[in-house]
Amino acid sequence: MTRTLISSGSPFEKQVGYSRAVVQGDWCFVAGTTGPDPETKQFPDSVADQTINALGIIGKALADGGFSFADVVRATYYITDPSYWDLIGPVLGGVFGEIRPAATCVVAGLIRPEMKIEIEVTALKQR
Repeated sequence: MTRTLISSGSPFEKQVGYSRAVVQGDWCFVAGTTGPDPETKQFPDSVADQTINALGIIGKALADGGFSFADVVRATYYITDPSYWDLIGPVLGGVFGEIRPAATCVVAGLIRPEMKIEIEVTALKQR
């Protein structure tokens, strides 16, 4: 079974030892993804904007592995403040509303204070 490593080009991938995504057979595992601005690499103040950015990075990783959001079967959301749930819900619903993967939301600290959300997904190729 072929294993393919998907990179986003981040220098942290090699430095820390991880891949943005790993494709193994019919599965794609996308690492926890935060939401910096794609141009400036700075984190917007809005958790909704960070969510949009993170989903953009995840969507590209899925596509690079031959998957799409429609293939996502599991999603985990890590937020740093429970009040963010009402702000990210509409963004997540816009992507996953019809797909409805099994999902969990955890309130936790992230590695940098400007990070407000981190998202990881698992996808299974639809046959």
